Amino acid sequence: MSTDRILRLQHVEIRVPDLELATAYYTEVLGLIESARDNRDGADRVFLKCWDEREHHSVILREAPTHGLDHMSFKLNEASDLEYFEQKLGAAGVATKRYALRELGPGWGEALRFESPSGHLVELTHGTERVGNMLPMTNPPPRPQDLVGIAPPRLDHVFVMAEDVEAFTAFFTELLEFRMTEQILANDGHQLATFLEHSHTPHDIAVITGPNGALHHFAFWMDDWNGIRDAADTLAYHGVTIDVAPTRHGVTRGYTTYFFDPVGNRNELFTGGYWVDPDFEPITWTEEEMGRAIFYYHRQVNERFFTVHS
Repeated sequence: MSTDRILRLQHVEIRVPDLELATAYYTEVLGLIESARDNRDGADRVFLKCWDEREHHSVILREAPTHGLDHMSFKLNEASDLEYFEQKLGAAGVATKRYALRELGPGWGEALRFESPSGHLVELTHGTERVGNMLPMTNPPPRPQDLVGIAPPRLDHVFVMAEDVEAFTAFFTELLEFRMTEQILANDGHQLATFLEHSHTPHDIAVITGPNGALHHFAFWMDDWNGIRDAADTLAYHGVTIDVAPTRHGVTRGYTTYFFDPVGNRNELFTGGYWVDPDFEPITWTEEEMGRAIFYYHRQVNERFFTVHS
């Protein structure tokens, strides 16, 4: 059995002021698949998944007056891990709430919810409904032939903002047992950004200095660099606002492009990186090299990167 109780990012729920416009973008341009709709607490929601994900959803759109992140959810290895983290968080004075199977919506697993020091709502879940990917289980082709749009195979990571990066990082590493892979340090030694993982990839979640509770972006995995370049062509064709054209990170060594959904949430397509063993030694970038850390080729970061898009 895996030593990690948390396996990876399960899903994100994001706010969208125009649900039908956002749904059209995520299904027709990005190429996600709609798996369900519901209405909870008076708000309509659309559940989406990437084509190679075997579980019911990885992105949930909730109609709301503003854009942003409602919560992030991480997949647990065993059902007993819910009790483990409920006790561990409770002992640290963190208030938690348990939810039964399907209580939170269609396809939903059992869940444990709590708030991080930055005000982000975090969920741990087990038992999300398995619906299968778009390939047969016997003699499958490498990919389906009827994909639409960019069609990333899976959700990769979420990147948030916090006023106190160190408190956020300590919460995730000490209580949720994430491992830090990289950090950007200010000249006075405090953390400007950190990158944390459970899935042996460079990051499942990352945080950078900014407003508490804010979403910087959430990212989808692409299989290679050519996929990211082709995706940028698709984004440009559809008139999507591209924030950062295809380039490379220093942190994570990944290839990337950033863009905005039609209501203001920043998306990323990501590929590359490296394998992370449990004894991986964190990499440190200095404040002077922050530009190269974020965008390795350009070696500078514009102010917009540190703000919440509106």
